[in-house]
Amino acid sequence: MTMFLMLSASGGKVLAQVKSWITTADGKSLIERQKDAEFKPMSLSRQAPIIVDDSQRFQQMEGFGFALTGGSAELLMKMTASERRNTIRQLFSRDESGAGISYLRLTVGASDMNSFVFSYDDIPEGQKDLELKYFSLAQDLKDVVPVMKEILSVCPDIPILASPWSAPAWMKEEYNVRGFKLRRDCYEVYAHYFVRYVQEMKQNGITIGAVTVQNEPLNSRNTPSMPWDPEDQKLFIRDYLGPQFAQNGIQTKIILFDHNCDRPDYPLSILADSEASRYVAGSAFHHYMGDLSAMGQVHAARPDKDVYFTEQMIVDRNNHPSSQIAQTVKRMIIDVPRNWSRAVVLWNLAADPEANPHTDNGGCPFCMGAITIDGDAVTRNLAYYTIAQVSKFVPSGSCRIYSTSPSDPAIMLGEDEQHPGVFRVNHYDQSGVLPNVAFLSPNGEKVLIVSNTTSAYATFSIQHDGRICTQSLPSGAVGTYVWK
Repeated sequence: MTMFLMLSASGGKVLAQVKSWITTADGKSLIERQKDAEFKPMSLSRQAPIIVDDSQRFQQMEGFGFALTGGSAELLMKMTASERRNTIRQLFSRDESGAGISYLRLTVGASDMNSFVFSYDDIPEGQKDLELKYFSLAQDLKDVVPVMKEILSVCPDIPILASPWSAPAWMKEEYNVRGFKLRRDCYEVYAHYFVRYVQEMKQNGITIGAVTVQNEPLNSRNTPSMPWDPEDQKLFIRDYLGPQFAQNGIQTKIILFDHNCDRPDYPLSILADSEASRYVAGSAFHHYMGDLSAMGQVHAARPDKDVYFTEQMIVDRNNHPSSQIAQTVKRMIIDVPRNWSRAVVLWNLAADPEANPHTDNGGCPFCMGAITIDGDAVTRNLAYYTIAQVSKFVPSGSCRIYSTSPSDPAIMLGEDEQHPGVFRVNHYDQSGVLPNVAFLSPNGEKVLIVSNTTSAYATFSIQHDGRICTQSLPSGAVGTYVWK
């Protein structure tokens, strides 16, 4: 049981200066630097503090970011070169003016946020290309690849995950980009399709660190899309994709599932096969259905495998971009890492003012980007501020550390009402602290993200190394607190 103990103390040196940045629900403060505060000696309090303990370490974070869809890249390429460079620098740089975005998801071929559907091997219906003679990255070379090269010039080590929405139509049970399974006799050639993609992206200077086998394998309503049940995906990984990666010396990680939190049985059933499991690095989740605790369940069942959060659409619902920042940060930035995810990836990086481009008959007509691009004009939206509130301060390689959860029990000292100077222990079933998550960065900084999801102005305490720092947040605001 975790205990919170508020003891009296006196004297001593100030532990550290606490820097803080706040985003408010009214949009008047957007990741705005606040006056520094100090850790001070502890004193009795009626309120449980948020205890940060960097001796308790959990998963290493690979990054926080977005999907760079073909549509996002298309819009960026339509900007003037100077404005595109400036936008990319502001998104990915770790300097004072940059958001420090630290993770990207690419699409293998088209997603539903492309102007049109394509694969890397499109041939007429009735034909086959089992040797992949017509494989080509030609479309990506027009937008995704040049944009990625500019991003890599700013952030050369950014982790990259790639996900397919569908195999080429000629490999499927019907020649259709929407729905319909991969033909069993095309498992081998499709595995080689993954190999060619990783190899040719590498030739273009882009290292694909991980692939998911299929985006949303239980959703056939997107254009493109491809259903894939766990038994068949297990067979594909075990007998085709895993062996082909191994034979070709490909170090790219293989990630399972890539769908909603209502089906933790999907990845666990594949991991139950020891042969398939040895090729698998982890499982990926979205949160359009189910509870985020499903990721924690998968981690508890298979702590030897990693967990990733790879997609969530965030849409502004009011006139300013931070109106729902507290709830969004709680769900995406606090609850996702607390359920063992090594990354937080939102959908998607950019769209135009009408949420274009997207495919017809199954593309998303209301998916806002983290930024809205209108020619050379750029507007930052709720998803941008959600990620930037953490990515500016928690670089890749940081480690999640212990901090008090609202549901943790609390133990505090209180002065006996009849006997001044005599103290009694008070036990509370729940600490009641504000939702939060803490990280330890590679340079030794402690970073605490706090979200005030209540309807009232909140004053709270941060406890670290036996000292206390008092902070406050308006209703609906979020804060990032950094000290070393």
